[in-house]
Amino acid sequence: MERLNPQKLFVEFRNGVTKLRPIIPRRYTLTHSDITAELFLTIGKYYAYDKINPTRDEVLAEWKIRNNRYIFCVYVYVDGKFRPMNTYIRNKIFIRELPLALEAIRFGDKEFFNIHPYLDNAPVFVYFDSINPYFNRIEYWGTLSDYK
Repeated sequence: MERLNPQKLFVEFRNGVTKLRPIIPRRYTLTHSDITAELFLTIGKYYAYDKINPTRDEVLAEWKIRNNRYIFCVYVYVDGKFRPMNTYIRNKIFIRELPLALEAIRFGDKEFFNIHPYLDNAPVFVYFDSINPYFNRIEYWGTLSDYK
């Protein structure tokens, strides 16, 4: 895993969300540039669909409450209109790049985590969205403290 370069991370807060609150709804849209290797994190009440491109290689995430406990849900779009081989490749790329994406989200919203340190212990669940049952799954990826 390549470590995060903070100089290549750009963070935008949208209306209704500050560096400190709310917890719910708080949604993250992480996109990137293949050319510059820059990461763009948008934090808002809604996903930043205006930042999503046709290749659908963004990482979306949000806070939810399950069984009276906060959990961090991450969503990646493994396939759809892609050929099966591309699905396999995209799945491998998401698995390889997700630690960096989670580190970018954690770092980009660090003031929020400083105010709510207990959220670092929230479990991270990654939802791999695929029409292929083999790639369509939910995985536990530790806690956000694993990505500091």
